[in-house]
Amino acid sequence: MNVLIIDGAEIHGHAKGEYNRTLCETAQTVLQDRGHCVAVSRVRDGYDVATEVKKISACDVMIFQFPVYWFHMPGGLKQYIDQVYMAGRGTLWLNDGRAQGGPYGSGGLMQDKKYMLSLTWNAPLDAFGDPEKLFEGRDVDDAFFMFHKMQQFMGATALPTFSCHNVIADPEIETDCARLQDHFAQCF
Repeated sequence: MNVLIIDGAEIHGHAKGEYNRTLCETAQTVLQDRGHCVAVSRVRDGYDVATEVKKISACDVMIFQFPVYWFHMPGGLKQYIDQVYMAGRGTLWLNDGRAQGGPYGSGGLMQDKKYMLSLTWNAPLDAFGDPEKLFEGRDVDDAFFMFHKMQQFMGATALPTFSCHNVIADPEIETDCARLQDHFAQCF
């Protein structure tokens, strides 16, 4: 299987992207050890849009590895997606689907692809699923509803999300890397 890991970590103040880089490197090693062909795109290192379209076209699975900044993906990753997906018209998507008589959101050409979110949050896990806390009972995937809809629009199918919590307040990188390996064992 061809896997593309898109590392969307950025450097902001005390956040240096090390946690996400370690998870990205762990993912690459584990997947390669399982016989998968793995490519990595590090958004903060720069990229060629046409090359990224080709990488996405060639992959079977995209793993989006990034920290959650202010309840969303980092700005650089959003820009990457905007640029690469728009440049992928005719390759990654055709239109919004209605031109072929389908419903809105059915014009993606990535039906043969899967994607996974691998997220790092400083929010504690117990902030999710409790109606009395900030996320009002919602889970991590609910918080990323629009990201999932974007991938669905492109035709891709979700694999279970992987999420790390308290990564600044109480980091447990070794535990999280072991959990990521277990997660891959279930998904690949």
